Amino acid sequence: MRILAFVLAFAASVAQGQDYPNKPIRMLVPFAPGGAVDTTARVLAQAMQQRVNWQFVVENRPGGNGFIATTAVAKSAPDGYTLLVAHTGEFAVNPALFPDVPYELERDFVAITMVSDAPMLYLATAKAPFNTFQELVAQAKAKPGSITYGSAGNGSINHLAGEWLAQAAGIELLHVPYKGGAPAAAAVAAGDVHFGVMAAPGAMPHIKSGRGKVIGITTAKKSPLDPSWATPRDAGIPDLDASIWVGLFAPKGTPQAIIDRLNREVRETLKLPDVQKRFIESAGGEAVGMTSAEFLARIKADAERYKRVVQKAGVKPG
Repeated sequence: MRILAFVLAFAASVAQGQDYPNKPIRMLVPFAPGGAVDTTARVLAQAMQQRVNWQFVVENRPGGNGFIATTAVAKSAPDGYTLLVAHTGEFAVNPALFPDVPYELERDFVAITMVSDAPMLYLATAKAPFNTFQELVAQAKAKPGSITYGSAGNGSINHLAGEWLAQAAGIELLHVPYKGGAPAAAAVAAGDVHFGVMAAPGAMPHIKSGRGKVIGITTAKKSPLDPSWATPRDAGIPDLDASIWVGLFAPKGTPQAIIDRLNREVRETLKLPDVQKRFIESAGGEAVGMTSAEFLARIKADAERYKRVVQKAGVKPG
């Protein structure tokens, strides 16, 4: 009887996967329209509609450090019709910052696949007295705590990438938090801080205006937007590798056949050259598809690294 029950359950799961989807799929985004996560969701939704004719509805539910949208998906029906599009912050940073996160990755979700991965930039004000990682480190060592950097707020991934730089290079920097990425980028352009940590889309207007200059990027891998930008490893700082990835998640209990179909179709869509180009142009990152197991392993590794940065720096959420 147990074997028969297993066979029937397996057959039902396969049937669900073959029939899926037969109505629009909601994708919840924990941020307001226009940011990196929202842009990724909309590029993916449009590309999937064009390739396989699936219908998506992108729903923005910002606020609560990402808790609102993330918790809503965790509590939704595990039928493949409510998905979460989240980034590094929700699953690799929040657990290190907050003592009572109202969700757990492996308890409440299935990590379907990574969708995109992008470096952040260390953007200096045009008049900053340094132009490279090496010059920044030398000045910081000569006058500890004299170099200021801005971020999107205490505990933001931008803040942690600044702290990670300080720890990896053995220097002391003065953090200045702002209420969001746009104010932080404006502060760099105005010269209120020496440099800031930000996503490429927020930095590009200030680079083009000449009010900002790129010192380098936050990842070990070169930027597809501009391969000339220095990586930390180029400057002899090998332990720094902080990116903003965006991924797709389903509630725990979603039939495996549906998870497998989502993974397969999303990954095939991300291979398309025009889709890859859109991700580079819109978010300065790469379209990245991987297996569910590979994505879960990446999230867990990132969570451990950010936990060490948070603990060493004594970072508290804003």
